[in-house]
Amino acid sequence: MSETQDQKSFFKRHWEGYKEFWAERFSFLENYSRVLNPEKPLPHWDSSVVEEFIASDPVHGPTLKTAREAAQFGAAGAVLGAVTTAGYCWKYSRSAHGAALAFGFGAVTGSCFGLEVANHWFQLYRLDTMAAQMKFYEWLQNRA
Repeated sequence: MSETQDQKSFFKRHWEGYKEFWAERFSFLENYSRVLNPEKPLPHWDSSVVEEFIASDPVHGPTLKTAREAAQFGAAGAVLGAVTTAGYCWKYSRSAHGAALAFGFGAVTGSCFGLEVANHWFQLYRLDTMAAQMKFYEWLQNRA
């Protein structure tokens, strides 16, 4: 039983138009559908599998290794930022909820700062890290 345009409720027509509007603006997400909604789930992998890929691919392996090292800068920046901002907040206000919020804010900003340092330290702007990550993703799917 199909409804005609006249029989659909106002809200249903409005919602369909809304979906079409945003689907058109976010159509670039279809490029990532094989990553976001894979046909079969990825097998379990750990750092040894990544090291195996790095050793097997002479083009994208070193780039992926550099990107993984840069992620360590981001993690270190997050820890450092979270602890220092929460510490200063606790020292001067003795407010538990303020320290918790400062901890979260410090983690986010410290991570951003750490990744920016890594970007210059490893000169990531010269590398195509996304291509290396996609090659690893494809390699991992083919390996399964």
